[in-house]
This record gives sequence, C-alpha cells and structure tokens, in this order.
Amino acid sequence: MNDASGGATGTAQGTARKLWPAPPAAAPVDAALEVPGSKSLTNRYLILAALADGPSMLRNPLHSRDSALMVAALRSLGAVVTEIAGKGAYGPDLRIEPLRVEPQPFPSPRHVDCGLAGTVMRFVPPLAALLEGPTSFDGDPHARQRPMAAIIESLRGLGMTVDDDGSGSLPFTVQGAGTVDGGHLVIDAAASSQFVSALLLVGARFTRGLHLEHVGKPVPSLDHITMTAEVLRSVGVIVDTSVPDHWIVPPGPIAAFDTRVEPDLSNAGPFLAAALVTRGTVRIPDWPSGTTQVGDQWRDILTRMGASVELIEGTLTVTGGPAIRGGLFADTSELAPTVAALCALADSPSTLTGIAHLRGHETDRLAALATEINALGGNVQETADGLVITPAALHGGTFRTYDDHRMATAGAILGLAVDGIEIENIGTTAKTMPEFPELWLGLVRTGAAQSPTSPGAAGAAETTAGSTPRG
Repeated sequence: MNDASGGATGTAQGTARKLWPAPPAAAPVDAALEVPGSKSLTNRYLILAALADGPSMLRNPLHSRDSALMVAALRSLGAVVTEIAGKGAYGPDLRIEPLRVEPQPFPSPRHVDCGLAGTVMRFVPPLAALLEGPTSFDGDPHARQRPMAAIIESLRGLGMTVDDDGSGSLPFTVQGAGTVDGGHLVIDAAASSQFVSALLLVGARFTRGLHLEHVGKPVPSLDHITMTAEVLRSVGVIVDTSVPDHWIVPPGPIAAFDTRVEPDLSNAGPFLAAALVTRGTVRIPDWPSGTTQVGDQWRDILTRMGASVELIEGTLTVTGGPAIRGGLFADTSELAPTVAALCALADSPSTLTGIAHLRGHETDRLAALATEINALGGNVQETADGLVITPAALHGGTFRTYDDHRMATAGAILGLAVDGIEIENIGTTAKTMPEFPELWLGLVRTGAAQSPTSPGAAGAAETTAGSTPRG
C-alpha cells in the first residue's frame, strides 16, 4: 500500500517542494471557462490512430504530461505524430501516421517512458506486442507500485515473452513477435478497468481477434470500458458486450478518422465545485449532450449536493446553493477527490463507496485524502471501499499531493473556503491540465464582494496563512 504519510510515495516525495498558496475566495465566483480536451479520449484515439488503415486527425486533443507521454510512446514504436495548427484554445491538432507492423529483418530495441500515466503503462504494451523485437517499459518511481500484473500475465497468455524479473510491475520488457494470435483470454481486471480497455483497443489487430473474459471481483469504473467500446465502434470495430464480463472483438481493420475530442468533464469538476463552495456560478461551454465520460456524473452529483445545474445549448451552468449537502455517493471513480473536498465543506456527513480501486491510482487516494483533510482539522475515516466524511472546522496548513494531480485540485477547492492552505507541488496538475494554476487564479478573481461561508470553513479565521507545514 502507498504511504500517504509522505515517506517514499511518488517522485521525490520526501524532497522539499515549493508551496503554492491556495487562493481563498473573497466572493462568489462568476465565470465561463473552456476546459482542455479529455485525457481518456485523447489517449484512446492515439492508440487507435497508431493501428488505423491510414493517417488520422485528432482535433482539440489534450496537451498535458499524460498525452505527451503517449505521443512519445507511439513515436518510439514508429508512428509519426505531427502537430497541425487548429482551432483549439489549448494547443495544436495532431496528425498521426500509423505504425508499420510488417516484419523487419533487424528490429531495434525500443523504450517507453510511462511517467505516472496509467493509460501509457497499460495501453502501450499490447500495442508493442504487435511489433517485432523488444520494447522496454519504465516510469516514475511510484509507477512501479501501480497494479500491472494483469497486463503482464495477459501478454504471456497471448504467447508473448515478458521479462519483469518476477515483479509483476514496471520495469519490464515485451518481446514482440510481429503478430499476436489472440482468441479467448481470461484475466482478473478487478484492480483496474484499464486492463480490459488496453486489450480491447488492439484486439481487432490480433489474428483471431479477441474474446476477453474477466473473472474475480467486479471490474471498477465500467464507464471507462463503455467509453473504449464506443470509441472502437466509432472507427468501425465490432465490439460485442452482450454478456457481462465478456468482450468480443473480431479481427478486422481500424478505420482512419478525423475527430474532435470532447472537453475533459472530469477536469471540469474542480471549477464546478468552486460554484458550490463560493455560492457562485460557473459555466462550461461545449458540454456534450451525450457522452461516455464519467465526468458527466457531475450533473447528478452537484444537484444532490445542493447546486442548481442546467445544460442549455451545450453550456453547463452550475450555481451554488445556500449550503453544500452531504450524502451517499457511490462509484464516483476519478471524481472522488473533488467530491471528498466538497464533503469536507458540507453541512452534513457523507459516505463515499465503491472506490477501493483508488488505492492503486497515482497514489493511495483514500489514505491521502484522509491524511491531508484530517491534518487540516477534518474528520475523514477510511472504509474497506471508500471514505466516511464528517464535516469539521478546518484550518490552514500544508496540503500534500503525493504527485497526484487530483489531490492538488482537491486542496485548491478546500483553499477557497479555508485561509492559509498551501499546496505542495501544484505543478503535478500538469499531468492532465498544465494550465490549472493560472485558470484557478483567474476563476477566483471573478468574485464580487461577499465572503463564502460553510461549516467546514468555520475555523479558518483561527489560523493565519503561513501556518507551520507538517513534517
């Protein structure tokens, strides 16, 4: 389990970091904000473009550390990725020329840096198996603690040689044979839905296709597998999902495409949360009317927490109510850190369930959230599959991130209502949104003239900014 006390978790976690003063909101926010493209969709489309039957165009892709690592991985395998001027506010479009998978007489060794990106460390190895020769994989120090055994064993089950020194984790080397036979494969994907998505994305290029069967505890984050299936169907791949825990992809081509990436609805969450904390209004344009992104749950979650939520002509408008309501929140997946921050500022207790798998994300998010909120005076208890949060008077202090972008944004949400919170390594938000600090400061500056209040902020005035950082 990851050490949420900050010992050796993440990259150089024990090293002193510059602290970022989380700006308190002096007034209700009132802003319209365009968010960058979806990380989940960007990296899925990049994998498919590398296997497509011709060049593809990806418009409004995410430009972040995770997507840059994916682009670098595809280039290391032989794809050509070119930046093309586009209309997106956050960077150029991408043109992708697919991999050459025909046999090579003397294949050169390849190396993939996974960083801390789950989509890279899990999606790329099955792709590398389709090429001849060795491809080595490694990443940030904490990446070696993330669950990887299911992918490694899956590749072996498909006939590949994988050298991991028996660790079941990074670093490892895949010895590609140039083709993968495929067929029926049984895996345990209880640790991450990405194990299923990784194999489905390349299954159509297996000689016999893929019949993937999951055995074990329920697969978490099924919404992400639904996303994978829909993205595959959009490029002409047949995906049979009619039997629970079975996914069948027959062999066939992957059509080249020209598509625009939806905005990242999960990354919109902290900005929408600011509307609840400050009793203000935040508008997100280009919100899709229908989507497979888990972030679309914000419309339901924030309504249940007391906000007014409207989706009109593609713009989602969220206005905070007189108080933040606690409650029972199940299966919030990657939204959980934002939900937890709001629950710590709510007027009643909350229970988050169905998120045990977050212990295997960028850090052990359950332990990290409990540790950091409690260190600010909160009352958070871990359960077997989630958190119980009882609102308490919070005070300032250092909020550590464990190199986890969603921990950083959770700390920023708390900082809206609590003076004196300083976030360690706000730069980790570059994983999925490099612009977050600038966008957040701009959001806070949109307020009028009255201070927000909440039970969780009641004790904020007792502690000044510059409270002693914890060890």
